[in-house]
Order: sequence, then structure tokens, then C-alpha cells
Amino acid sequence: MPARDNGHEEPVIRDKRKIDPETGEVRETSGEQPEAPAEQAPAAAHDGELAAQLAERTADLQRLQAEYTNYRRRVERDRVAVREQAVAGALTELLPVLDDIGRARDHGELTGGFAKVAESLESVLTKLGLSAYGQKGDPFDPTVHEALMHSYSPDVTEPTAIEVLQPGYRMGERVLRPARVAVAEPEDAPAASNDDEAN
Repeated sequence: MPARDNGHEEPVIRDKRKIDPETGEVRETSGEQPEAPAEQAPAAAHDGELAAQLAERTADLQRLQAEYTNYRRRVERDRVAVREQAVAGALTELLPVLDDIGRARDHGELTGGFAKVAESLESVLTKLGLSAYGQKGDPFDPTVHEALMHSYSPDVTEPTAIEVLQPGYRMGERVLRPARVAVAEPEDAPAASNDDEAN
């Protein structure tokens, strides 16, 4: 390279234009490779950044979708629970009316139009999920029965409801009122307890 007077090299200028400005014709390439690899490295890094941002945004959207789905399920579950609680409250208030209807039926006073109204009411309450339970001879279960009377009997082999004083009501699996019953236990139970006390 030619040296300047001050000892520095002169800059070399290369014209890389594809069209010659003087003739306007396309220049032939001199066989030099364009500097594509140097330009590709920043492009690859830029693509990597875009892929990372895309993955991050996708994860954020998936997280938001999961949170929204959980929120919808929670709202639906709460809505069902509030509805069940409201229906159970209304049905509980109607239980004394059903007791009166049952007593009137037992005494033969449920006749005429009153019988039709009672049947309609019982039908509607059944559609709402109310069901009566408690039969004479059922094994005593303290989770669904309330013992109002207690006795011993040779006719039973386990604690048994020998009389239903007031039917129980449930809505689905939820007990609205336990069945009030008279309970009888086998007669050998007091003898065994007396033997234990003597020892």
C-alpha cells in the first residue's frame, strides 16, 4: 500500500456496487464471497431471542388459561353449593308441614282437596331432592338416627329402631333432620355389663 508522508497507510476504497455508475451496466462479481456468515450470526442470535420470548409468552398464556379454567370451576362449584344450601334451607322450613300432613294421613283426615294439595306438595319436594327415611326394624345408626327412647328386647340381635317416632329427611346425601326413633338392644348386653362391673 502506498504510504503517506506522515507514515500512515492510505485507506483503500473498494466499490462494491453491482451497477457501474458511469456506464449503468451490471458489473460482474469478482468472485469475492459476501460477508454472509458475519451477518448470519446476529440474525441467529435475534432468532434465538424471538424463540425465547415466544416460549415465555406461550407459558404466560398457558398459565392464564389454567388460572381462568380453575376460576370457572371454583365459581361453578360455589354456585352449586349456594343453590344446594338455599334449597336445603327452604326444605328444612317445610318439614313441620310434612309432619302435619303425615299425622293427618295417619288419622284419616287427609281427604278431598286437601289430599290433592298434599300430594302435589310432596311431589314438588321430591323433585327438589327431598326424601324421607327411617323404617321400623332399621339397624340403629347414630349418624342418621336420633334415639328418643331406649329398651332391651330378646327379639333383636343388634341395636335396632323398633319404632319411628318422627321420620328423617335428607336431600341427596345431606341429612336435613335425623329420624327420631325408639331403640332396642339385645337383652344380653346388660348382663355382660354387670359381669364386667363385678370383676
